[in-house]
Amino acid sequence: MIEIRELTKSFDGRKAVDNITTTIHEGQIFGLVGSNGAGKSTFLRMISGVMKADQGQVLVDEQPVYENIAIKKEICLLPDTAYFLPNATVKIMKNYYKLMYEKFDEKRFDELSERFHIEQDCKISTFSKGMKKQVSMLLGICAKTKYLFCDETFDGLDSVMRQAVKSLFASEVINREFTPIIASHNLREIEDICDTVGLLHKGGILFTKDMEDMKFHMHKVQCVIENPVDEEKLLSELQILHHEKRGSLLSFTARGTREEILDRVRERDPIFVEALPLSLEEIFISEMEVKGYDVKHFFL
Repeated sequence: MIEIRELTKSFDGRKAVDNITTTIHEGQIFGLVGSNGAGKSTFLRMISGVMKADQGQVLVDEQPVYENIAIKKEICLLPDTAYFLPNATVKIMKNYYKLMYEKFDEKRFDELSERFHIEQDCKISTFSKGMKKQVSMLLGICAKTKYLFCDETFDGLDSVMRQAVKSLFASEVINREFTPIIASHNLREIEDICDTVGLLHKGGILFTKDMEDMKFHMHKVQCVIENPVDEEKLLSELQILHHEKRGSLLSFTARGTREEILDRVRERDPIFVEALPLSLEEIFISEMEVKGYDVKHFFL
């Protein structure tokens, strides 16, 4: 478990990370979402022990992480721009990781390299951005650390490779002690893999939400209700987060289970009613609008 308490870091008087307090539980895939410059990379460097916080504390398995060699052996950080030794081949980086991480699984790496069509004798400098991301990801997974921190994991990967990497994450979580944290500016890239998602804005986590809980307790409905009075009563009875009307069609997002919301609508004898799936982006926008934030540009 990772416990983060009042974590703060400033550069030239500007707070990159501002008083963050949150807990990341073991065995879950945690997504950290925020626009470029929101503080994601700084946050990952501090919780991995690479960077010292100005204030606050990070505890990994109840131990302070900064300058703690023993606990750092259970952490692997994959930055946005992957680091490789100068002129290194894939095989050289594999051997480097074997020295750095005592539990590095060479057999697994060889199997995955073959599956991903990565030639180990090739120089990494000749690879595309997407190929470099693949090599970095495979090295990180095969390091067999308990915690893997990934900065912009899917940036540069095509859709097929994104799904392959997501499957790898899911498999690792199921088969061993593994807690990945994935930071991304794009909510759509992580919504189908993460158990919990935190929204980072201007250095602070605005909120953290359980994915299943969000999707179960928030729904979008479209309906046509002939009587305007019934329509107004319906909106007053439900926990409405957002609503709009185009012609006779009323669209709204509300808290509650799907059955509870639809039962309320049907009590008003609608001419038409339909429940629609909500994307994670729509859920976050609805949540933030309630809190008074305009965050639609966060997820571009």
